[in-house]
Amino acid sequence: MNSPRIALIHATPVAIDPIVAAFKRLWPEARTTNLLEDSLSADLAKEGRLTQPMIERFLTLGRYARGCGADAILFTCSAFGPAIEAVRAALDVPVLRPNEAMLDEALAAGSRIALIGTFEPSIPALKTELEEAAAKRGQPLVLSTRSVPGALAALHEGLSAEHDRLIAAAAADLEDCDALILAQFSMASAADSIPARGSRKVLTSPASAVMRLRKALGG
Repeated sequence: MNSPRIALIHATPVAIDPIVAAFKRLWPEARTTNLLEDSLSADLAKEGRLTQPMIERFLTLGRYARGCGADAILFTCSAFGPAIEAVRAALDVPVLRPNEAMLDEALAAGSRIALIGTFEPSIPALKTELEEAAAKRGQPLVLSTRSVPGALAALHEGLSAEHDRLIAAAAADLEDCDALILAQFSMASAADSIPARGSRKVLTSPASAVMRLRKALGG
């Protein structure tokens, strides 16, 4: 498939630029479309949990994207894993959770993994994803997590340099690991601000997701 149509579905506008940039850099032949429903993150934060009506909304979004001709769908918000799984089960095209490719790369790097997130409700879901993936591999897991909510607030205010600085500062406390993962798509810009430390890999969702989709669709 030389020029597939990839639907990118977002729950926050700050996820759009990082994934579009990753496609332009790593798979420019792919045709991307963007669908934003930014009430989802606010509703999740208010409810404190993923509800069945939210899952139905995800199914509606997925079916809409497929009906528009999507050859694959990538969700970019990491707090809605079960809802994305429901979409995957309902559709006949590849549906990718935002972080699954990155988490596979992290586990391939080793068992000591550090996770930094800027949207705190996403951290428990990511922690569960990592634990489940490690268990399937029969791999031990030593996991450290950090939440940097001030970074997301800075990004929403247009302070991208401050956003990156806060994430890099949090990363400074997480040096003893095999892989350091940046949980949100919107965090990708901070990767260049995190200095190399030995063999530690710094992984971002956009790059990993693009390469996984490219492989899946034969790009």
